[in-house]
Amino acid sequence: MNGKQEHSRRGVLRSAAGVTLGAGIAAGISAAPATAAPATAAPATAAGPGGGRKPRQVQVAVLLYDGFTALDAVGPYEALCRVPGVRVTTVAVKAGLVRTDTGELGLPAAKSLREVPRPDVLVIPGGGERGTTASMADARILDWIRRAHRHTTWTTSICTGSLILGAAGLLRGVPATTYWASRPYLKEVGAIYTPGRFVESGRIITAAGVSAGIDMGLHLAARLSDEEVGRAMELALEYDPEPPFGTGSPEKASPETTALALKLLADSAT
Repeated sequence: MNGKQEHSRRGVLRSAAGVTLGAGIAAGISAAPATAAPATAAPATAAGPGGGRKPRQVQVAVLLYDGFTALDAVGPYEALCRVPGVRVTTVAVKAGLVRTDTGELGLPAAKSLREVPRPDVLVIPGGGERGTTASMADARILDWIRRAHRHTTWTTSICTGSLILGAAGLLRGVPATTYWASRPYLKEVGAIYTPGRFVESGRIITAAGVSAGIDMGLHLAARLSDEEVGRAMELALEYDPEPPFGTGSPEKASPETTALALKLLADSAT
């Protein structure tokens, strides 16, 4: 997209927003209070310029590790990065570029684990077998998760990220979900497999595979703000799935489709 096209696109978006806002004012519409329960994580306040008080930003840390799955991290990021009062940061053992499970895509970790010792929200994405098993055995990652969890408002995972939480000792006796092909392994880390796009158990939320991280992220957006913001973020993402094949879970797929899905995943792994 060239500069002129981008300028035009921004103009259209601004115009659309202006028309919508103007129409609302003209009709005398005011924002109704959300009907959801009050947010569990109300931002704290901190001293502002001149001695005033201002809300403290909620810090969300998305863990990146060699071999993570891109959408596991990016889905929740997109659902949360525009929520008022929320700041999303990518972290890794060392700051810098981190490769995904295919090896073709890299995402930057903005900060090292040491630089973000006490995030308000912890997001652990899943990954390929190599990345997940390596992280489950990485003392630096597990120690950071355990320490951070002592202070988090929410500790969350997507896909096989739940196995990493389990390796850190956080899922013993806890209802949780994970990627469909990894369900049997939850028992090995002491968790109680529970079906669902995401499962909330106390302050731990685990999401099923990959795209379920978007569902969890939108739920978390409402919990960190209110239900109206959650609804708005769902629309902002235009998250209105109509999958073309209806094979998005093993219960809906044939054995042949299931076998092919596993083969495609294995063949793409680095």
